Amino acid sequence: MKRNKWIKSLAMGLISLGVAVTVGCGQGANKAAEKPQTLDDKVDAIVANMSYKEKLGQMVMIGIHGTELTDDANYMLSQYHIGNIILFDRNLQTAEQTVKLTADLQQAASDAGQLVPLFIGIDEEGGPVSRGKGFIEPPPSQRVLGAAQDTVAAESWARKTGEQLRKLGINVNFAPVADLGAASERSYGADPEQATKMLKAATQGYEESHVIYALKHFPGIGRGTVDSHQDVSAIDISREELRNTDLKPFQAIIDRDTDDDFFVLVSHLKYPQLDAKNSASQSRAIITDLLRGEMGYQGLIITDDLEMGAVAKHGSFRQLGVNAVKAGADMVMICHEYEHETEIYLGLLEAYENGELDKGQIDASVKRIVKAKLLHQN
Repeated sequence: MKRNKWIKSLAMGLISLGVAVTVGCGQGANKAAEKPQTLDDKVDAIVANMSYKEKLGQMVMIGIHGTELTDDANYMLSQYHIGNIILFDRNLQTAEQTVKLTADLQQAASDAGQLVPLFIGIDEEGGPVSRGKGFIEPPPSQRVLGAAQDTVAAESWARKTGEQLRKLGINVNFAPVADLGAASERSYGADPEQATKMLKAATQGYEESHVIYALKHFPGIGRGTVDSHQDVSAIDISREELRNTDLKPFQAIIDRDTDDDFFVLVSHLKYPQLDAKNSASQSRAIITDLLRGEMGYQGLIITDDLEMGAVAKHGSFRQLGVNAVKAGADMVMICHEYEHETEIYLGLLEAYENGELDKGQIDASVKRIVKAKLLHQN
């Protein structure tokens, strides 16, 4: 991945913003050199040098089609400034092909003028939810690891998985699952304490691999009775009971880890005792009041795929993206159809231009995104 263009763009942005760049000698240059920029200074400078259209593109993660860079994917990166890609088996044939694809995507984003690298993500949970079959060695399912209460294996497999992904040019893994008793093989178990112990081990492994991980599916889908890909499920549980069970694994990692190291992915389930109207991904009560406010999480929040029936059957794509951002999400994910992905972006654009979206909130979200990208670009 070539970074010269991003470095040059950052320097030009700093100059345009009046930030001193030392190129000469003498007392003035020495004083400037004595005050190196902090990471937050760099983030502020980059975001200040983005147009609002570029900022909104940083807040969208899309799926693409094909095993190589296509005109459609390139169009999304250049026309709509999309800053994040998620890969599926339809994109993955071999290790060599995947390395080329991720490098070409990064180069296309740079050529389009994007000031920071792409987040390129994947779902590599292990067990039945594994991508890149044949060249990415998947970990055992979380249920298998959880049943054995093998924290050493959980940490080792997470580290190994992260290292494999980084070699392929993938810097985000949407794992581990933090839900209690989730369907199939995807959960460490139903007991909050045991699941938390396993989750701590796995997340430590991901941190060591320098891949960003994602806790999902907040505030927990283990009690769901309907597959969110098909329609919405309502979980009638009190805030207190949720606190004592499903939220415990999430809270443990939030309390322990640096918020810049991981995402929290928000589900589409409804929790009527928290929000009588909205699914979690559309709910300010759940995203802002609960996750940010009560639980203290200040890192990146992303929605689950907005093409899932749990939300797609109940609103337009333009409005779903806007609702999620207004609820407090930093990023919205839409995984499959370019038409729907375009609608998501255009909905955000329209809402920004008509004043429906808070500009300060948008800047705060983009700063979180840029900071995480700078911290995990190597």
